[in-house]
Amino acid sequence: MTEQLETQLDSERRTDSINLSPVAAAKVKSLLEQEGRDDLALRISVQPGGCSGLRYQLFFDERSLDGDVVTDFDGVGVVVDRMSVPYLNGATIDFVDTIEKQGFTIDNPNATGSCACGDSFH
Repeated sequence: MTEQLETQLDSERRTDSINLSPVAAAKVKSLLEQEGRDDLALRISVQPGGCSGLRYQLFFDERSLDGDVVTDFDGVGVVVDRMSVPYLNGATIDFVDTIEKQGFTIDNPNATGSCACGDSFH
């Protein structure tokens, strides 16, 4: 059953844009409801930093900048700035909630390597 689910997710993965899993979309919706805001979108960008050279930034944003690429996932807007788009095409944002780890994760096929802590990539 797991293989079937993984195959289904892989076949739905967009390579021309960012992807947001249904679990992550539900978590974002929940966080926005807690904040009482419906005017915010999840912005993801790639910034210089970390021990591998580049670092992800995820935050809620109400701004709209020139060149932003906005994708809707079940009512959740995900915004990527034009400089970050090439680094994030085909990447999938997910949310995990286990005993070992809780938070958003990013599976990025464009990353050729990452640091041991997983906080940055190149």
